[in-house]
Amino acid sequence: MATSVRQRTASTDNDNGDDNGFTRAVRVVGRAFSTVWTVPKARFGLILFGLIILVAACAPILSPYNPRQNDFGNSAGLSLAHPLGTTSSGQDVLSQLIWGGRISVTVALSAGLMSTVIAVVIGLSWGYMRTFSGEFVGFLVNLFLVIPSLPLMIIIAAYLQNGGMGVITLVIVLTGWAWGARVLRSQTQSLRSRDFVTAAAFSGDGTWRIIFHEIFPNMLSLIINNFFGAATAAVLAESGLEFLGLGDSTTISWGTMLYWAQNNNVLLTGQWALLLAPGLMIALLAVSMTFINFGVDRLSNPRLREGN
Repeated sequence: MATSVRQRTASTDNDNGDDNGFTRAVRVVGRAFSTVWTVPKARFGLILFGLIILVAACAPILSPYNPRQNDFGNSAGLSLAHPLGTTSSGQDVLSQLIWGGRISVTVALSAGLMSTVIAVVIGLSWGYMRTFSGEFVGFLVNLFLVIPSLPLMIIIAAYLQNGGMGVITLVIVLTGWAWGARVLRSQTQSLRSRDFVTAAAFSGDGTWRIIFHEIFPNMLSLIINNFFGAATAAVLAESGLEFLGLGDSTTISWGTMLYWAQNNNVLLTGQWALLLAPGLMIALLAVSMTFINFGVDRLSNPRLREGN
């Protein structure tokens, strides 16, 4: 009898594996996006975020000049030919601003994604499995949480200076995954004793299948929230490290624009746009992801939907 039930369960899992796996995840993501879109702040954030990504992706089309072209007048003011003026090296500021978004957005999304992946793998496994290795993982996470992230980022970036955007991204990921892992671990512990998890364990499902097929879909809103939070921290960290001169100053990003603006004392020469424009774009990118998180918060906590 038990064998018959197990065979029918296995047959059902094989027949509906795709529907219960990837297809179900797609449906969950679609419903999540629809819910987030109904929140006015999140809708504004999504539109702003989409526009920034669109401008960065279409930089070769939208940019009036090559961002490295330096045969214009040095430190020129605002004009029709150069709406934001030129740098002290004779480069068009608007072109650099458009192209710089590619690096800043890429670092934000890639660092946010990698930090979230590490947080998900460590947080879910740490919260579900009761093994001795969990003590070591807990010690490691607590160690990264106790050490101040900004000084740690500065020390690592200074040691690996001039390594390019790859090093900056790696530094941000290494210092940005621990908080998400801690939050996801706590939520996993609360789901570990639920009936559907217990039923999956009794039916013979393996540990990793339970983690990623049973627990993971029920934490999707929290994971999305963690991603946008990590991406927001990443864009601010990237611009901060670049501003301090700890990145590759030859690349064109919003952070390096701030670095060269500070080095050239643009406020003393009246070129306020060279400092204000990249700072404003960094702020808008961070604000867009923060506003999106308002919708994700409403998605994960229905009580917050009151008053919409």
